[in-house]
Amino acid sequence: MRIGIFGGSFNPPHQMHESIIKQLLDRNYLDHVILVPTSNYYPKAGLISDEQRFKMLELMSENDKRISLSKYEFGRLTYTYQTLEYFQKEHPNDEIYFICGSDNLSEMDTWLEYEKILGDYEVIVIPRNHDMQQLLDKYDQYRNNIKVVELENNYLSSTKVREYLKDKNYDAVKEYIDAEVLQYIQANHLYEK
Repeated sequence: MRIGIFGGSFNPPHQMHESIIKQLLDRNYLDHVILVPTSNYYPKAGLISDEQRFKMLELMSENDKRISLSKYEFGRLTYTYQTLEYFQKEHPNDEIYFICGSDNLSEMDTWLEYEKILGDYEVIVIPRNHDMQQLLDKYDQYRNNIKVVELENNYLSSTKVREYLKDKNYDAVKEYIDAEVLQYIQANHLYEK
């Protein structure tokens, strides 16, 4: 089985995240996707609690058996290569893929043990305003492990979504967030000023 590991802060999870996952599965790039939200150890401003972000991911993905969630990174500072190693041990007979945006790939050479990520795993890269040929040239020795996948996708900023939520502009955000997730955000007064 081909298992994609999709990490991120998911703060909040929104339509772009869902669209990436569904297209990779529907277009047969992957058989299963595991969502791995980063822990609050991740130095990011405005990050709401681990459990609240996990709950929103559950609501967003609950009707698709091809998607599962993991709390592996909660309660610790974890590096990407460690997360991938963990899932490879958990699924020794499966192929582990790392899903990332081209923004991640552009700076991956600054990540700890990035050679392990690019050398030991298949990396699915979603282009985001980068010269992909230039990026592939940069990581030429790993080119066979990098798969650039063009998706029907309008880039959506989580920061913009949080701005709408902070102002309680729920109408503006309706098209970007799953209805149940939005209901949860409103009920728990998340992201408000």
